[in-house]
Amino acid sequence: MKNPKGVLFDLDGTLLDTAEDLGAALNHLLKINDLPTLSVDEYRNTASHGSKGLIELGFSDSLTLYNFEALRTEFLHFYRDNIATHTTEYEGVDNTLALLDKHNIPWGIVTNKPESLAVQLLKYFPRMRDCCVMIGGDTFKQRKPDPFPLIHAADVLQVKPEHCIYIGDAQRDIQAANAANMFSVTATYGYIEDSDNVEDWKSDMSINHFEEFLQLFDWH
Repeated sequence: MKNPKGVLFDLDGTLLDTAEDLGAALNHLLKINDLPTLSVDEYRNTASHGSKGLIELGFSDSLTLYNFEALRTEFLHFYRDNIATHTTEYEGVDNTLALLDKHNIPWGIVTNKPESLAVQLLKYFPRMRDCCVMIGGDTFKQRKPDPFPLIHAADVLQVKPEHCIYIGDAQRDIQAANAANMFSVTATYGYIEDSDNVEDWKSDMSINHFEEFLQLFDWH
């Protein structure tokens, strides 16, 4: 695809590195339950799977001894109160979004993060807060890998899905984009598990740095 008319992004592991704040919420849970905490290296690539994936990672086989919903509620409570302590933009994000704005390319965010948490987090990043559309994992009944949230977001951007690109760091992102007939881009700098075979995801493009997707545009 050359000169897409709209761009949609995943959030965690694509625009923002949220792993340490998510990991802090997990370690809080582990501490209060007298279980060993995890290092950043141990939980970083699981951050893309949100509270469920992180809790399953931290509690492992002992999870059956606990009430999962109670754990998740405590996890989200701690995370909400400490949502941007360590979170940072990936290099190149602000400049790239500014360039899209300059050239009147509408862009938005489609994440599986709960909408209220995504909105809260974006308050700390003014450029992202001004996105044209923001859809969370609970905005609709459908969530990625279902293509509906992406198709709806493209409609809000007033861009046909086939003229839109979607960038994410998880297989469900690429599945949703491909099903929506969008140009799919894998952000390999994000939270990719060692066991992930990214080539099997069948994305249209892979990038190792956020700004690399700009090669799809001809600004002249």
